[in-house]
Amino acid sequence: MGTVLVVEDGQTDRERINRLLKQSGHIVANVETRDETFAYLDTTKPDLIVLDVILPGQSGFEICRELKGSDSTKSIPVMICSSKGTDVDKTWGNMLGADAYLTKPVDESELTTTIKRLLG
Repeated sequence: MGTVLVVEDGQTDRERINRLLKQSGHIVANVETRDETFAYLDTTKPDLIVLDVILPGQSGFEICRELKGSDSTKSIPVMICSSKGTDVDKTWGNMLGADAYLTKPVDESELTTTIKRLLG
């Protein structure tokens, strides 16, 4: 198992994702904004980042692009987990470097399967 950073500002979604991750044995850290994300990453490198798209200040798409463009974070798998679920959104996420894109509400088995795939 590994450490997962959840970037999610919605309490209900964050609690649900946290519960599923913890049931699978993962250590979970939570942040809500871009600044909190990069402050966390300055001191700790998680094994996976679960990233919402609609966030205060800067979108998850922009954060993903920044993560994948930085030498210090580009190797960390990013799973976007968002209510924005059109094919265009998914394509955009993949173009920006997301390793997976799940839509909310998250299907528990799909989340578990995707995490296992991303963490090897």
